[in-house]
Amino acid sequence: MSEEKTKATDALLYQKKSFYEVFAANSEEVTAAYDYAKGYMAYMDASKTEREAVVASIALAEAQGYRAWKLGEPLTAGDRVYYNNRGKNLFLIAVGTEDINNGIRFVASHIDAPRLDLKPCPVYEDHGMGFLKTHYYGGIRKYQWVTVPLALHGVVVKADGTVVNVVVGEDDSDPVFYINDLLPHLGRADESKPLGAAIPGEKLNILVGSMPLTEEGEDKPEADGVKRNVLKLLNDKYGINEEDFISAELSLVPSAKARDVGFDRSMIGAYGHDDRVCSYPALTALFESNDTKHTCMAILADKEETGSDGVTGMQCELVLDLIDALADALGGRSSIIRANSKCLSADVTANYDPNFPDVFEIRNAAIINCGISLAKYTGSGGKGGTNDASAEFVGWIRSVLKDAGVVWQIAELGRVDAGGGGTVAKFLSKHNIDTIDIGVGVTSMHAPYEVIAKADLYEAHRAFKAFYLA
Repeated sequence: MSEEKTKATDALLYQKKSFYEVFAANSEEVTAAYDYAKGYMAYMDASKTEREAVVASIALAEAQGYRAWKLGEPLTAGDRVYYNNRGKNLFLIAVGTEDINNGIRFVASHIDAPRLDLKPCPVYEDHGMGFLKTHYYGGIRKYQWVTVPLALHGVVVKADGTVVNVVVGEDDSDPVFYINDLLPHLGRADESKPLGAAIPGEKLNILVGSMPLTEEGEDKPEADGVKRNVLKLLNDKYGINEEDFISAELSLVPSAKARDVGFDRSMIGAYGHDDRVCSYPALTALFESNDTKHTCMAILADKEETGSDGVTGMQCELVLDLIDALADALGGRSSIIRANSKCLSADVTANYDPNFPDVFEIRNAAIINCGISLAKYTGSGGKGGTNDASAEFVGWIRSVLKDAGVVWQIAELGRVDAGGGGTVAKFLSKHNIDTIDIGVGVTSMHAPYEVIAKADLYEAHRAFKAFYLA
């Protein structure tokens, strides 16, 4: 085929392009992407639980002129407000100048991540070791969490209603916590077990002490002396007792900080990229979209990793209450607003990993550095549990991204019947809101330490901004 004919047919092909093909390595865009990553890494270190993510997000929003707002309070064009739902779910609303009946631009992400939660009665002692019992949260590969330095984060609500914030294991002077594993010399029987069975959930016990409490003037330690010492240390520092664990939300998360990955520093390793890697761009893009005429809403949801249930998950009807409140305040009708709204379900996908090619279908997999990933459908098996955006809406978002010069790609989570997963998309679309999944590719998703590309992170910011403004 002649060179001329080759060029002509090239225009007919869909080919994924790397961010570094589109933009030269020394370009302003690459510099901007790497600079943008610094703010994201700071956000990640401050946001290891959904409660902390809400606090960090509010601080960013207030610095941009957003103020707290409650249902029933008046709203007018130009208002910038946020609604804090129980400290674990946040809505940021930028009221536009156009008729509210033209709809709302939603970007919905989630700020919870897989972790280990303490049980209501967690503290026990066994043969000189003090432990805390856990119940894992979200989909994890349990073997990945043993022998990893862990930090304790969360809140304890005492019987008198006092709320005590707890963070131990993040400062260099803090102790960290640990899950024991069996030495290879004695672990031969485990080597033949499936990965999911080698470390049962009930063995994810947190090692927290080994020194028994000895009362002054006594020669021998108390019975359960290690447990008693742990509880005394907690009482001395936080004023809590064992019963207070019943009304606590305490989690163990990796203590490692966000770090550059690779000699070229092109990637970021951190705990909780899924899905804060989409939450942070949802915020920053909103802050840079003040000249849009549309009413825009960024949603940072909780409980996605366990099905989006509860009063802080996306299945809660609070989002309808907020739409109703906007309709009442701005002279619209909720049904019309929802019918004319558009939503990006901003959640991650899995990057193609050449070390595990058998679970991916390469033509439809997300490739690192090829920009933000668009997913028409998610789910598993025969698209079970999917939203499956309409061809018309996919075409519209394609044009938005193209017009803005965003580097993007189409992607599925993995090979058909290899597994699957869901997002919040189906919970927004059931309210008659056009919704599509879009997000950053992650390597080692749901591991204690995940990896993303700075280029893909930055293209998420640019994509969400283009959507708010379109």
